[in-house]
Amino acid sequence: MARNNPAKFWQPGVAGALMLLGLIARPHGGLVADDQVLVVDPSAVAAVPSSLFPVASRSRFADDIRAFEAADALKPPPACATLFVGSSSIRFWHTLADDFPDRTVINRGFGGSTIAEVNYFFGSIVAPYKPAQVVFYAGENDLTFRLTPAETFEDFREFMALKDASLGSTPVWFISAKPSKRRFDQIYRQQELNTLVRQMAEARDDLVYVDVVTPMMTAQGQPRDIFIEDGLHMTAEGYTTWTAVLQKALGAPASSSPFCPASR
Repeated sequence: MARNNPAKFWQPGVAGALMLLGLIARPHGGLVADDQVLVVDPSAVAAVPSSLFPVASRSRFADDIRAFEAADALKPPPACATLFVGSSSIRFWHTLADDFPDRTVINRGFGGSTIAEVNYFFGSIVAPYKPAQVVFYAGENDLTFRLTPAETFEDFREFMALKDASLGSTPVWFISAKPSKRRFDQIYRQQELNTLVRQMAEARDDLVYVDVVTPMMTAQGQPRDIFIEDGLHMTAEGYTTWTAVLQKALGAPASSSPFCPASR
């Protein structure tokens, strides 16, 4: 089910479109996002004309994207930053700037979003920034909404196609789907997705696979006690684990952004 069409990033595949419209149901109820708290202050939206919201759509996260666009209009982020994009594990990374003091970072996590939703809003939350590096985390929610690992991987292939079309050789760091207490039943599907992305990274110099599974597991093969009460989102200790892994991974050999040739 190939969906790699860089010219049509506003049209995610059938499954992705259904999720955007809230029409894929869980077995025991309707589509449920983890939460919808904004990273930026949504009050900024009122200060910017709606004409400056070029991409935000009638999706469940349209308000989040409008808030990002409003913040960008009021204070444009610098080019050649390290862009963190994806679902709520990125959005809740409140210490991101402190954890990477030697980098200019942009947090464009919104969620619980899916990869298809990141693709849908690519023109607002990825392409405009011309980042030096992209750190990507999404995929868990896709599996929760009963997409297969192969379908989820196809949506990530589409993300890379969009990246190729608009950002060229800009490198991407894919954080592996993380094991959590709440979603430990999907660990084997996560492993399948992670394997597909790792194999892809082995064949591309603009993609680095980042293993966070190993440091997040105990010697007994269970998720460490690094989650808040919901068993899904991480505590400060969890983000400390991710920071240590990513600090090392961001030094791995990779291609350079055509916009920021001296960035690495």
